[in-house]
Amino acid sequence: MGKRDDLIAKYADDLKEKCGMTPDMDLLTKVTIGCGPSIYNDDASTVASSQESELETVKENFLMKKLGLADGPELMQAIDSVLETYGKSNRNKYRAVVYYMLVKHFGKEAVYG
Repeated sequence: MGKRDDLIAKYADDLKEKCGMTPDMDLLTKVTIGCGPSIYNDDASTVASSQESELETVKENFLMKKLGLADGPELMQAIDSVLETYGKSNRNKYRAVVYYMLVKHFGKEAVYG
């Protein structure tokens, strides 16, 4: 298995163990590939949930640009909800896992179809 496959397996474990979700492996793979090379960078591969600027970046670059959602308070509410599910005390919140849960939250799987 390659490095990306190892990371996808790690993300799937997080979804099962920390989030209580059974991941759709095909979708998780596509979301992970969509994150590009950032998944290999320790800093970029995680979401700093305590930094407001980081959450704004997730909202603008992922929810609005990638998923095509209109700006509104529900976007930040969804991010907060996903981070709550992932576990606020969990130090490493992987970007691919957060993005996967946001795709599921908004029912935007077709973006990766």
